[in-house]
Amino acid sequence: MAHFTPKIAEEERLAVPDTYKNWKKWGPYLAERQWGTVREDYSEHGNAWDFIGHEKARSNAYRWGEEGIGGFCDSREILCLAPAFWNGKDDILKERLFGLTNNQGNHGEDVKELYFHQVSTPTHSYSKYLYKYPHKKFPYSDLIKNNIRSREETEYELLDTNIFGKNAYFDCYIEYAKADIEDILMKITIVNRGRRKAEIHVLPHLWFRNFWKHNKRFKRPSIKSIADNCLQARSIRNGRHYLYHEYGEQLFCENETNNRRVYNVPNEVEYVKDGINDHVVNGKRTVNPEKNGSKSAIWHKFKLKAGEEKIIRVRLSKRKLQDPWANFDTIFEERIKECEEFYDTKLNKNLPKTHQKIAKSAFSGLLWTKQFYYYDVFKWLFGGPGEPKPNRANARNFSWQHLTNRHVISMPDKWEYPWYAAWDLAFHMVSFAEIDPYFAKEQLLLVLRESYMHPNGQIPAYEWNFSDVNPPVHSWAVWNVYEKDKQQNGMGDTKFLENAFQKLLINFTWWVNQKDKHGTDLFEGGFLGLDNIGVFDRNHMPQGVSRMQQADATSWMAMFTVNMLRMSLELAKTNKVYEESAAKFFRHFLNIAWAMHHIGKKDISLWDDGDDFYYDVVELSNGETSRLKVRSLVGIIPLFAVEIIHKDLFEQLKEFKIRAAEIVRTRPDLASLISNIEETNKDGNYLFSIMRAYRLEKLLTRLLDEDEFLSDFGIRSLSKYHKEHPFVFQHNGHYTIHYEPGESRSNMFGGNSNWRGPIWMPLNYMIIQSLRKYYTFYGPTYQYEFPTGSGIKLNLKEIANELTKRLVKLFEHNSEGKFQYHADDPNKLFSTDENFRNQHLFYEFFDGDNGKGLGASHQTGWTALIANLIMEMEESKS
Repeated sequence: MAHFTPKIAEEERLAVPDTYKNWKKWGPYLAERQWGTVREDYSEHGNAWDFIGHEKARSNAYRWGEEGIGGFCDSREILCLAPAFWNGKDDILKERLFGLTNNQGNHGEDVKELYFHQVSTPTHSYSKYLYKYPHKKFPYSDLIKNNIRSREETEYELLDTNIFGKNAYFDCYIEYAKADIEDILMKITIVNRGRRKAEIHVLPHLWFRNFWKHNKRFKRPSIKSIADNCLQARSIRNGRHYLYHEYGEQLFCENETNNRRVYNVPNEVEYVKDGINDHVVNGKRTVNPEKNGSKSAIWHKFKLKAGEEKIIRVRLSKRKLQDPWANFDTIFEERIKECEEFYDTKLNKNLPKTHQKIAKSAFSGLLWTKQFYYYDVFKWLFGGPGEPKPNRANARNFSWQHLTNRHVISMPDKWEYPWYAAWDLAFHMVSFAEIDPYFAKEQLLLVLRESYMHPNGQIPAYEWNFSDVNPPVHSWAVWNVYEKDKQQNGMGDTKFLENAFQKLLINFTWWVNQKDKHGTDLFEGGFLGLDNIGVFDRNHMPQGVSRMQQADATSWMAMFTVNMLRMSLELAKTNKVYEESAAKFFRHFLNIAWAMHHIGKKDISLWDDGDDFYYDVVELSNGETSRLKVRSLVGIIPLFAVEIIHKDLFEQLKEFKIRAAEIVRTRPDLASLISNIEETNKDGNYLFSIMRAYRLEKLLTRLLDEDEFLSDFGIRSLSKYHKEHPFVFQHNGHYTIHYEPGESRSNMFGGNSNWRGPIWMPLNYMIIQSLRKYYTFYGPTYQYEFPTGSGIKLNLKEIANELTKRLVKLFEHNSEGKFQYHADDPNKLFSTDENFRNQHLFYEFFDGDNGKGLGASHQTGWTALIANLIMEMEESKS
């Protein structure tokens, strides 16, 4: 892959090849929840949420990964480092974040903790995390009991328990700084924010993931005391490491399941996984007096006065150190300075300070949600060598036996979604490209590898069902990352582009073969990641509906096609063979555009001339066709199939120019349906788009209407029109869809997301990016009303900026002094408390009316695109 010329310390570290053997070898790769995942589910009937819950997690040694609060581990998760806390009142140590299962939450799974990803550099040379821990007993049972409520009610949150009343809590800052590749400094700063003295126990943990139980090649590793202030960890897999600490009591047990507690059978070893917990909390003799084991902790006990703070310093090094504390503070100072320097070079100094903070927080959250992800489906289904076959009545992912994942991967949210999701990851990488293009390119290629991609060409969706179909946005991400990398470094990484293109050809073929079964260039795909956006579940259509021609699936494929066309043309600059591919995708693009307007015997179109909007079309078993007149993002997605190509490229690629001209000459009916591809604008640009200027104008009229899609905080996923005019479909049943701006009222797809009104950042980003492309072609003279009916005319760049400003408002303080996305809390902490009000969260989606954050609260993944929007708005001004 291409490498840029390093300028500053962090960029030098990033530029080192094979970074997982270098500065990225250690990072925040621990999950924030390993329990309740498919990987750890060995139940007969596939009840992943119930097999290992939060209550069993402290006692059960995991098979596939580990978890912790603000933890670090190596890139193979052999050795793990993370803190645990105890306030002297809880029944258990706070080793992991608590939350509700999908069955317990009234809107699905939901973390019930307060924590914030403060900052991180791309190599994690410096990282900081904040966890807020109450003085009082943590309200586990209260949170479970009070969330037994209807979907119409709001969720019962941790702040609703009043546990943080009178500031009775500790701020626990967890920081890491690297002195070298395998010299990790950890600093835990505890601040008593309350008005009274309070007890706090802090236990930095060092332990091995249990990789030996299921792999007889490896013996159980050991951690042992070699001095009052030093532990030695030793494993055949990673050699020796030394953990230095200043004071505290050393505790040891084994990272082995407490079989007696979990399964009511005898234990295989004496000192099991929950031994440290039981010793500290209950005073039991459950730690090894010989001071060795595969799990260890350093027990610190404090009573802090009001406002008092205490610092615990720990150092994990591959080398023996004479004085581990001599340069400890200096290293932290240097890494913090380098971190600030890095973001200063990435963020335009003209940006308002508040916008810089939003972007920095977004990128840092993205970096903190990397996770070591390990899952071998064959071994999960049939057991490893010498192991009995698991008893599975529900052989989930049976057709994915080739899939073996063992990498650091970007997660949507390490608690709510501690597993990668293919289309989420594509959006993540567009943000990563701004700060770490190496990682962005590596991740996009990773899911195209033979141990990920199905032999038939499908990209794995997510562990709950790898065969689910997500929108084909991977090509869009590849091209975006390539362009951003090229812009930063001055030259394109064509090796990366060609590698991705070859694999995407296989994926494209899968789409054509599997989702265009009738060979008409009209595509299906089911829910396509938009969960409940349809009037009925698009994965399971009502009886009597023989097929559905999806406006979004077909438009996504038009976008996929134009992305592949653009990549072909770029690669053809240095390899003329790719002109053949370009001609093929050009023809395919025209075919899709034509097919969108010629469905069935009556040549029905996805575009409705009366409503000036795109709709799904269903074909009934009696041969009739009908448009499903739901005004949703499904009808906006045709905007995304747009690309600008300069005439100079056509002149350079003579063969493609001839082939394209021949296609247009012999099938003018195809070319007539899309934007005029035979004429350039004054700058010499061609517009490739399935939307002509007339339809673009009509679509924008609805999109920019505040009574339809335009909210004060971005574009809604469903038109507000349906609040008073619900759409009803009656055919072997009664199906209704109406505008729901907040949480979902149905349990479709788990009920933890809603596409019937809320604002979703990734689709808003694609809308804005598309408008910027159209502006490149049409220029400043093409103007549209914004908002519709206001009489104010703006060009497309100005509209893109205005939409961006509305989205940014979500992350700005409102008139109440809190960020717009925060819900009300009894003590107004997010409005008035300085230790709360400037802490950013990145929600999965936002209420279409008031901007309240909904769904996962740490989904920096695709919500990190707010940083791209801020940067691109500033770039558009220059």
